[in-house]
Amino acid sequence: MILLRRRAEGRTPGPAPAPRAARHERDTTIGEAVTRAVTAVFGSVPTALLIFILAVMVVTAVPAILFTGTGFFGTYFSPGNYYLAPTVHNGISASHGAVFGFLPEMLGTLVTSAIALGLAVPISVGGVLTLTEWVPRWAQGGVGLLLELLAGVPSVVFGLWGVLTFGPFMLRTVSPALTGIIGGFPWLFPWLPQGAAWVLLGAALIAFIGIRASVHGRLRRRARWLSVIVLFITLWGAVAPWFTGEVNTAGGVLTASLVLALMVVPIIAATTRELVRHVPVLAKEGSLALGMTKHETARVVTLPYISTGVLATALLGWGRAIGETIAMFFIIGNIFTGIPVNIYHSGATLSSLIAGTLDGVLQAKTDVSALFAAGLFLLVISLLSNLGGRLIIRRVAGDRALPVGRGV
Repeated sequence: MILLRRRAEGRTPGPAPAPRAARHERDTTIGEAVTRAVTAVFGSVPTALLIFILAVMVVTAVPAILFTGTGFFGTYFSPGNYYLAPTVHNGISASHGAVFGFLPEMLGTLVTSAIALGLAVPISVGGVLTLTEWVPRWAQGGVGLLLELLAGVPSVVFGLWGVLTFGPFMLRTVSPALTGIIGGFPWLFPWLPQGAAWVLLGAALIAFIGIRASVHGRLRRRARWLSVIVLFITLWGAVAPWFTGEVNTAGGVLTASLVLALMVVPIIAATTRELVRHVPVLAKEGSLALGMTKHETARVVTLPYISTGVLATALLGWGRAIGETIAMFFIIGNIFTGIPVNIYHSGATLSSLIAGTLDGVLQAKTDVSALFAAGLFLLVISLLSNLGGRLIIRRVAGDRALPVGRGV
C-alpha cells in the first residue's frame, strides 16, 4: 500500500505500462498467426490428399484410356492373354485380346447402390420413428445398442453370410416367388421394347413435373392422380422384365442389393436417431395438445423437421454402398461378359471388378492402368453423387446446408 501511495504521489516512479502492453499485443498477434497457419495447414490436408489421389489416378489411367477410347463403355472386360504377342492400339501396348469395357460394372454399381438406398432409407427412418415415438424408453437403449453393434460388423462377415446363408434362401424361396408373381401378372406394356418403355417413363415423368408446376386447384389434384397412374404404368412396363426369367444362382444383383441395404441401414438409422432427438419438444407437445395423434405428430412435425438431415444421411449410406467391395465380391458373382438379363443373374460392380482381377493383371502395365481407370470412374461417380446431394441440400435448406432439420 505504501509503495502504491508513493507511486500515486510521483515519489517512486513505476515501470512504463506502454512497453508491456505492446509486448503483450505482439505476443498475441504472433500466437494468432501461428494458430492460423497451423489450422490452415491441417485444414488443407484433406483437399490436398483428394487432389493428389485424383492426379495419380488420372495419370495412371491415361494409357488404358488411350488404348480403349470410347470402348470403356463397352459390355465386356478381359485382361487378355499374356502368352501371345501384345496388341498395340493408338500407340499403347496391351495384352493380346485385351478388352476394357466397364458399362456392366458401372450399371451394377449404380443399380445395387440405388436398390440398397431405396430400401434402407424408409426402413431406417420408419424404424427410428418407431423406436423413439412408440417403444418404451427402457427398451430404447437395448435396440439402439443393437443398431450400433450391427454397424460394427465387418464387411467380410456380411459377405460370407450373404453367399452361404442368405443367397441359398433367396434361391429357394424369394426369387422364385417374385418371378411367379411378376411373371404371372400381365405386363401393361408387353409389346414395347425395354428401351422404348424407359423413354415413355421419362416422358411421363417430365409431364408429371410440368403438371405439378403449372396446374392449380381441383384440376391439379385430378391431373396429379392421372400422372401418378401413368407413371406407375410406364414404370411397371420398364422394370417388370428385369424380375422375370430363370433363377439359377444363389448370388446375383438382387441378393447383393439386399445385403448392401442391410449394411447401410445402421449408418442411416444411427444418424437419423440423433436428428430425431433434436426435434424441439415444444413443437411435438404443441401438436399433441392440439389433438394430433403420435402418428400425425411424426408425419406433420418430426418428418418435416428432419427431412434435410435424412437427405444428408442418405448421402452417407450412398457413399458406403458405392464403395463396398468385399461383400459384393463374394455375392454378386463377378461376371464380366455383359449386362445381366434379369436382376437374379450374376453381375459385377466396379469395386468387385478391381478386387477380383487385381492379382491377375499385375503382369501387364496397361491392365493395371485399366483398373485405375475403373477406380477413377468409381471415384468420379462417388464425388458427383455427393456433390449433387450437397446441391440438393443447399436448395432445400438454403444457407443451412448442414445435416440439420429445416424446422416446422
